[in-house]
Amino acid sequence: MYEAVLTEYLRSRLPPDERLYRLTRLDRAEAPGVLADHLARIVEKVLSAPQFDDDVAGQVALINDILRYLTDRAPSFRLFKDQSVDQEGQELIERLRPAIGLAAPISLERPDIALNQNALLVKAKQEPALGSALKKEFESADRVDLLSAFVVWNGIRIFMDQLTRLRERGVAIRLLTTTYTGITDIRALDELAKIGVDVKVSYDTGSTRLHAKAWLFERDTGFSTAYIGSSNLTHTALHEGLEWNVRLTEAVSPALLERFRSAFETYWADSLFEPYDHATFAAAIARDERIATTELLPFDLQPYPFQREMLYELEVERKVHNRWKNLIVAATGSGKTVVSAFDYRRVRDEWPDASLLFVAHRQEILKQTLATFRNVLRDGDFGELMVAGDRPRDGKHVFASIQSLHHVELQKLPPDFYDVVIVDEFHHAEAPTYTRLLEYVKPRLLIGMTATPERTDGLDVKRWFDGRIAVELRLWDALDQGLLCPFQYFGVSDGVDLSGVTWSRGGYDTKELANIYTANDVRVRRILDTVNNLVESTAKMKALGFCVSVEHARFMADRFNQAGIPSTAVSAATDNAQRAQALRNLRSGQTKVIFSVDLFNEGLDIPDVDTVMFLRPTESAIVFLQQLGRGLRRTEGKAGLTVLDFIGQQHRRFRFEERFRALLGGTRKDVLDQIEDGFPYLPAGCSITLDRQSQREILDNIRGSIGRLRSQLAERLQELGDVSLGEFLQRTGFDLNDVYSGSSPGWTEIRRQAGFVAPTSTDEAAMSKALSRMLHIDDQLRVASYLRALAAPQPPQLEGLPQQERRLLEMLHFDLWSADSTRTTLDKSLARLFDNANIKGELSELLGLLGNNSSHLDIDPQISSDVPLRLHARYSRNEILAAFGEAAADRPVQWREGVRWVERYKADLFLVTLNKSERRFSPTTRYRDYPISPTLFHWESQSTTSAASPTGQRYIEHKARGTRILLFVRESSVGDFIGASPFLFLGTASYVGHERDRPMSITWRLDHEMPPAFFQSAKAAV
Repeated sequence: MYEAVLTEYLRSRLPPDERLYRLTRLDRAEAPGVLADHLARIVEKVLSAPQFDDDVAGQVALINDILRYLTDRAPSFRLFKDQSVDQEGQELIERLRPAIGLAAPISLERPDIALNQNALLVKAKQEPALGSALKKEFESADRVDLLSAFVVWNGIRIFMDQLTRLRERGVAIRLLTTTYTGITDIRALDELAKIGVDVKVSYDTGSTRLHAKAWLFERDTGFSTAYIGSSNLTHTALHEGLEWNVRLTEAVSPALLERFRSAFETYWADSLFEPYDHATFAAAIARDERIATTELLPFDLQPYPFQREMLYELEVERKVHNRWKNLIVAATGSGKTVVSAFDYRRVRDEWPDASLLFVAHRQEILKQTLATFRNVLRDGDFGELMVAGDRPRDGKHVFASIQSLHHVELQKLPPDFYDVVIVDEFHHAEAPTYTRLLEYVKPRLLIGMTATPERTDGLDVKRWFDGRIAVELRLWDALDQGLLCPFQYFGVSDGVDLSGVTWSRGGYDTKELANIYTANDVRVRRILDTVNNLVESTAKMKALGFCVSVEHARFMADRFNQAGIPSTAVSAATDNAQRAQALRNLRSGQTKVIFSVDLFNEGLDIPDVDTVMFLRPTESAIVFLQQLGRGLRRTEGKAGLTVLDFIGQQHRRFRFEERFRALLGGTRKDVLDQIEDGFPYLPAGCSITLDRQSQREILDNIRGSIGRLRSQLAERLQELGDVSLGEFLQRTGFDLNDVYSGSSPGWTEIRRQAGFVAPTSTDEAAMSKALSRMLHIDDQLRVASYLRALAAPQPPQLEGLPQQERRLLEMLHFDLWSADSTRTTLDKSLARLFDNANIKGELSELLGLLGNNSSHLDIDPQISSDVPLRLHARYSRNEILAAFGEAAADRPVQWREGVRWVERYKADLFLVTLNKSERRFSPTTRYRDYPISPTLFHWESQSTTSAASPTGQRYIEHKARGTRILLFVRESSVGDFIGASPFLFLGTASYVGHERDRPMSITWRLDHEMPPAFFQSAKAAV
C-alpha cells in the first residue's frame, strides 16, 4: 500500500499492465501538505549529501534560494520573505525574562526531549520517566490543559511545586476529571482548586465516557507539546505501571496538536463537565443513584446532548408547525421522563400557571417521575401522587396511575382542566383504560412517550398524533449513549436464488418463499454451521429467529431440535398461554430459540435475547429495525447482541439500500462507501461483517437499484394511480432524494413515465432537473413567499415589488437555472416557469412538503429588512449572494473563496466547510474549523491573513467599527443533498480572541445557539 506522490521514478517502476496498479488524483484539501512533505524529504536528503558535510552555511544558502524562488512567484507570497534563514545557521532556543535589579536573567529548565521531536515513552532504560518528563515540561508552559479520568493525591502531589509556580506567574491551568467509581480524591481537587487550577468534573458515579489521559503544554513560541497515553494522575500510573505514553510536538505534528485542542475545548464547553465544588463532589461520591428520592439534588440536572436535540425538535413542532400533540419515541433508559420534565419547565415559561397530569401504570415510575420533575423545576413541593392510597389535595399537578384514574369520575373535571397531559408507555394507549382517558381530556398540549409505538395487534397509537412521530431517538444515538447494548452483525450468504420468486406490491410472494425455504435442508445446515461458528455458546444463547411463514417457523424449529438445540415455533395463531410459556422457557434457558412470524417485531420486552436471526428477506427498514431492536435491550450479564442475517440472491426489485440506510444513516453513496470500506464508522462495540458473497450481493443490488430506480418509481405510481407526491412518498417508503436523483429526475418525469402526463415544453426536462437543487429549502419565509407567487395565474409583477420579495425571486432563479443560462432577466425566467403547468404544479407540491418538514425554528437574524435569510436555514452559495444583492439573474457572480466583504451591509460573510477533504476522514484538514460549544466557533482565516493586516484588524475590531460577521457552515461539500451541499446559516457572531498568525485562529461567539443536532454531528469530540 502507498500514499506516494507519483514521480517519474515511481512511474518508471510501474508494470506496463495498468490493471496492476491504482492511481488517484491528489485531494485538493490535502495536496498542500502532501506536496510539502514530498519536497521536505527531498530537501533533507539533498542537505544530507556528502558535499554538504560540515557546510551548514551551504545548507542555509540552498534553503534561502528555495525560499526566494517561492516568494517571487506571486506578490501575496512576499510576506513570507522574512522566513529566510540566518546566514550563520543558528537556532534560537530560549528568550529569557528580564531580571530584577542587578541579578542575571535565569534560564528555564529545558524538557528532557527536544521541543521539535516526537517520542514514545515505554518505561525503558535510559529514557525519561513520565513523571520526570512532565515536571520539566511545566517550567516553560504558557498554558496547561489536562484530562485524567482519575486524580488522586499521591499522583498530583509531585507536581504541586511546579503547578504553584505556574499559577504565581499567572499561567492558566485547566483540568477535566470524573467521579467514576469514586477513585478521584477530593483532597487532590481541593489542593488544586486552592492554588487556582480551573477544575471541571463529570459528576456521574454510574458510568463515564471519559477515559482519556492526556496533557497539553501550550507555548506561545509555537513549540507546544502534548502527552497522550495510559497514565492517570496516580502514583502507580506515573511511576510503577507498565504504561505507554506518546509525546507529540507542534513542530512535527501540528495537526495532532490542533486535534487535541479542538477535542479539549469541546469537552470543556460541554455541560456534562461542571465546575468543581467540594460539597457537590462529596454528594456525588456518596450518592448511589442519580435520582433515588424526592430530595433535591445539590446541583441542577441538565439534559444530555441527545435530550437537548429532542427538546429542540419538540419546540419546532409547536412553534413552527403548530402541532400540539406530540409523540416521543426513544429507547428504554434514554431519559424520556427527563425530557418531559424539561419540556414542561419550558412550557411554564410561557404558561406560568400550566396545570399538569402525568399518567403511568406503576407506582415506582410515578414516584421517580415526581422526583425528576421536582429536581428539574427546583421545587421540592411540586406535584402530588395519585396512586395506591395517595390522593391529591390540590389536584393541579398530578402524577397518577392509569388504574387510579379508571376508578374516578373524569366527568367531574372539565375536559380542558389540564393544560398539559403526559402519558408514559403510550403503546398501551389502545387499552380501554387509556382510551377512556384520551377520548375525554382536551389539553392544550398532549405528549405521549414510548419505546415501541407499533403494536402486535396491528393498532397504531400514532392515530392520537395525526399519524406522526414528533421526536425519535435514532438507533445510533441510543447506541452511542450506551442506552442499548452493542451488536455484532454478520451478513452470511445462504446460497439461495430468489430472483425468480414472484414479486407483487407487498414484496415477495410469501407462499413461494416459504416453499423454497422449507424444501432446502442445505440452507438449514448452513444456518446451523453459522450459529455454531459465530455464537459463543449455543447452550447459553437466547435467540429469536424471524421466519417467512408459520410453516417455515415450524420447519426451522424442527431442524434445530434435531440438531440438539431446543427450539419452538410461535405465531399469531399460537394461544396466549403457549406464547407466554415459550417466553418463560427462553428466559430460563430451557428453550434456546423461538422461531416466529412477525410476532416479536415490536411491543414485546425480551431483554434476555442475545441472538437474532433474519431468516427471510426483510426489505422494510421499519420491520428490520423493530426485529433488531428485540435484542438490543441491556440486561445484566449480556455483553452484546449477535445478529445473523442470511442473504441470498434477491429479486431485482428488492432493495437492500433501505435496510443499510436505516442502520447507517447518510446518503446512498455513504452506504456504498461504508460497505466497501468495511463499516469503519460505527458506535463503540458495534461491528458489521459481510462475507464476500453477501457483500457482492448487497453491492450489486444497491448499484443495480440506482439504475432501475426511475422505472421502479414509475411502476409503483402506476400501481397507486395518479396520487400526489406526498401520498406517494408516504405509501411507498421512497424519499425526495429518490424522486430527484438520476439523469432524468423529478416528479413530473415519473408521472410522464407512468403515463399520467405528457411533456408541455422543451424546458421541462431542464426545469425538472433544477428542482433537485431545491431540496435544501427549509425556511418558512421562502416557502410561503414562493407558494403565494405560484398560486397566482401570472408571474409576479417585478415593478414596485419590495426588495426582499425581489431577492427571494432572484434566489429562486439561481435554483431553477444553471450558471450557463443565467444571462437572462428575472421576468423572463419567471415567465418560463409559469409557461410550464406541470413544473409549476410540481414545485408547489415540493415546497409544501419541504415547509412541512422544516426542522428549525423560524427566527429573523435581524440583518436588514431586505435580506431574506432565516437563522439555521440552508442556502447555496448563489442564494447567499442573491440575498445580499450581490448577484442577480442578469449579472451572476462567481464566488469561489470562503470569505466575502459586502460593503453595503458592512458585513463579512464566511462560508465554512468543516471537512475540507473529499476523504471521509482527514486528520490533517478536518479540525481547522469546528464548533467548540453551541455558541462558540473556532475558525481559521486564509493563510495570508495576519492580525496586523487591514483584514485581520477588521475582524478583531468589528464591533468598534460597526461591521458584522456572518457564518455559513456545512459539514462537507457533498452530503445528504443532491449536488453541492448547502450552507447552514449560523447567524451573526462576535470576536472573542485569536491565536497565531498567517493564518489566524479566531474564536467567534454566536449571537444564537446553533441547532443541537448540527452541533452534535459537527463538534470536534463527542
